[in-house]
Amino acid sequence: MTTPLRILIVDDEPPARHRLRDLIADCAHALPATEILDAENGKTALALLAQTAVDIVLLDIHMPGMDGLSLAKNLSTRPSSPAIIFVTAFDSHAITAFDLEARDYLLKPVRTDRLLSALRRVIAAPPTLPSSVPHLNASAQGRVLLIPLPDILWLQAEQKYVTAHTRHGHFLLEDSLSALELAWPQHWLRTHRNTLVARHVIAGLQHLPDGSVNILLKESQQPIPVSRRQTSLVKQVLRELGKH
Repeated sequence: MTTPLRILIVDDEPPARHRLRDLIADCAHALPATEILDAENGKTALALLAQTAVDIVLLDIHMPGMDGLSLAKNLSTRPSSPAIIFVTAFDSHAITAFDLEARDYLLKPVRTDRLLSALRRVIAAPPTLPSSVPHLNASAQGRVLLIPLPDILWLQAEQKYVTAHTRHGHFLLEDSLSALELAWPQHWLRTHRNTLVARHVIAGLQHLPDGSVNILLKESQQPIPVSRRQTSLVKQVLRELGKH
């Protein structure tokens, strides 16, 4: 990285640019010497970047002229581009952002500790290559995360949210259970109207005295109830998988 650390803030709203400057100042004790530049949209940022190299771009998405995704796409084609951290009020573009090799995706209003954590990761780690593994978009403490599909053990719908139960914890998803089932129909087995189980983690069936059944998982002690309506289908699928 250049010396001092050079950060470009790209946001069309002056108060948002001022707030990020203040947050960076609040992080100064934990960062190397820092120079801050700013631009009100993607076109202005490109003009500035043609004259000045920067290390990190804090990038809004919805801006007039050239939006943040277009700017990130432009920068991703360059042999040596700055690290991109999206800072936006919208969580709906996270998958596209990470496809463009963004290093983090922060939701407004940004807390000082979240910004510092993102900046530290960029400073400490080299750029990572994008993964071909499918991911689901999850929210946790004001941050958008990408959860690898193979890490998810089961999905459970509760009211208007879907919870992904993974090897590493539980995460809220924005997508509906039906949409996730349609996206990867061969990946899931529906055990209940509100539950999808990943087929590759199924260990077998547990038969209960009342005639009901649970699915047992390889990587969790939590049995997954099977509704009576789904029991026949579940047994058929597990026979096909050799796990009945």
